[in-house]
Amino acid sequence: MFTPIHHYHCPACNSDKVEYALTAKDHTVSKDNFDIWHCNQCSIRFTQDVPNIDQIGPYYQSANYISHSNTKKGLINQLYHLVRNYTLGAKARLVKKYSGKATGRILDIGAGVGAFASTMKVQGWHTTALEPDASARAEAKKQYGIDLMLPNELYSFEPQIFDVITMWHVLEHVHDLQGYWKNFNRVLPVGGKLIIAVPNYTSTDAEHYGSIWAAYDVPRHLYHFSPASMAHLAGIHGFTVVATKPMWFDSFYVSMLSEQYQHGATRYLSAFWQGLKSNLAAINNPNKCSSVVYILQKN
Repeated sequence: MFTPIHHYHCPACNSDKVEYALTAKDHTVSKDNFDIWHCNQCSIRFTQDVPNIDQIGPYYQSANYISHSNTKKGLINQLYHLVRNYTLGAKARLVKKYSGKATGRILDIGAGVGAFASTMKVQGWHTTALEPDASARAEAKKQYGIDLMLPNELYSFEPQIFDVITMWHVLEHVHDLQGYWKNFNRVLPVGGKLIIAVPNYTSTDAEHYGSIWAAYDVPRHLYHFSPASMAHLAGIHGFTVVATKPMWFDSFYVSMLSEQYQHGATRYLSAFWQGLKSNLAAINNPNKCSSVVYILQKN
């Protein structure tokens, strides 16, 4: 058992205008159900009664949790690795484009097994990376020769030391949401870029799958973002959203997992169709994509 964290106010904007939205199941580890609440002020959603930071570790202990294990077991994970080889380059190009720098100082938070950190290091960036999971840190050292630091290092970096901070599907996992944002502001200079990728519960695939939507991923995902909630949270901490970019592959990956959760087996044609519909809806509006990359600038 664990001592649950119950929010009476929104963890993003501190509003008391919060209410129950839906119940989702942890399909990956515990099979437990968790309630998700909605803030009527900023529109963020959050998982209610989650374990605290010292007790949530067991919910990540799964051979299928790919960002920690680097597993290639099963077709879905094999496809993930195939796509990742392409997306690593796309992420690096995004960093260079919006930072306006060919090289610089980058902080990657929630580095997993270190694939992106290694990509930036190879391209000449002074790279610092943080990762809480010991097995992922060991894999990063083994596979890429990179020493990942513990997340608490964020609180002790010198002010304005980085040009860019990246978080690829990480912010939704962070217990100290407000503390992280305060330190983003502290360690970036004016004009510094913060690049955050998170799932989007207002996407077409999220609407289709409802509580079965795999990207709710309770209780590991503590927060569930909409574009409006991200802009609101950024504004509170002195950042402006300067661009949003779609993550086209996520709709297919999430749809495949959602089909598996819903039917006990992956219906690939149905998953492909739902992923395609989601992406078609997002062609002219990245804010409708299954996952969105937010490029933010410190004011």
